[in-house]
Amino acid sequence: MSLAVTGLATTRPRRRFARPVLIASGLMLLLVGLAIAHLGFGARAIAPEVVVRALIALDADSFDHNVIVELRLLRLLAALVVGAGLGLTGALIQSVTRNPLGEPHVLGLNAGAALAVVTTLTLSSILGPLLPASALAAARPLVAGLGAMLLCAAVLGVAALGRTGMTPLKVTLCGVAFSAFAAALTSAQLLLDDQTLATVRLWLAGDLSGLSYGALWAALPPAMAGLALALVLAGRLDALAMGDQVAAGLGIHVARTRLMALVAAGLLCGAAVSLAGPIGFVGLVVPHAVKALGVRDMRVVLPLSALAGAALLVAADLAARSLFAPRELATGIVTALVGVPVFIALAARRRP
Repeated sequence: MSLAVTGLATTRPRRRFARPVLIASGLMLLLVGLAIAHLGFGARAIAPEVVVRALIALDADSFDHNVIVELRLLRLLAALVVGAGLGLTGALIQSVTRNPLGEPHVLGLNAGAALAVVTTLTLSSILGPLLPASALAAARPLVAGLGAMLLCAAVLGVAALGRTGMTPLKVTLCGVAFSAFAAALTSAQLLLDDQTLATVRLWLAGDLSGLSYGALWAALPPAMAGLALALVLAGRLDALAMGDQVAAGLGIHVARTRLMALVAAGLLCGAAVSLAGPIGFVGLVVPHAVKALGVRDMRVVLPLSALAGAALLVAADLAARSLFAPRELATGIVTALVGVPVFIALAARRRP
């Protein structure tokens, strides 16, 4: 009997470990396939084997290899960073607020980040350069992250007022209201400043075109810092899921954990928005898709959300480029077409 019980106890951890490994392996294979298709698609179609050879053994004399490395690789790398950041942000926000409708676009992070960036550009346009152009571009991820954190903090603070405290419905309604307010301030600035409007018009639609490696390198440090902080907080977020009182009884400082999670979400969202503008609904769809696979442990949900978010955004960007080729849609339009029906379905299933 004891041997049977021991054998059963050892097989359960193996099964618990096997599922995340299988899911991660599947997501990695999907991501590799999407990346190859993404690099191969364009005005000049390039075969998958040529794409793989260009990445493994670059031939500087090959025209196709140069097209991949010099023209298409940057957009793919940006899609990976933005998708992973938004997927992680959505998982963090949904965990901290215990709100299945929580998402950067819905709870004001995207709107706050966009408002902060546009305000900085407008002030620079009106008052003269506040910083050199290179320094301003390098600071954009941090400016966007600060704007995201401040507006999200305002949403959570107002939602916590009243006798009922912070409920999922109040958080969602406050997020929608503050997002609309931030969007109105952003639009007002753009209407009054044609120069800023010309600079950010396509960026505000959520698009990955027109990027530079300088913007990508500037976004990487805050994105990596946000990822590291999120992984450090994963165990505490599992405790928060059981309720504030239970988490406090386990020795978790609830307010500090929420604040640190908000900082991590702001860094990740700021890095994503600085590159591609306010792309919505990736952070809503991805955590639900990961949890639908039977994963609940945040130490597993967070890295899987990063992988799934990267895969979703690469797929969305590929669709944006190919659906009406040679014309391109903004990537944010494709994610909205997918995310809005999911949001409506989730909201319809929620009990009042």
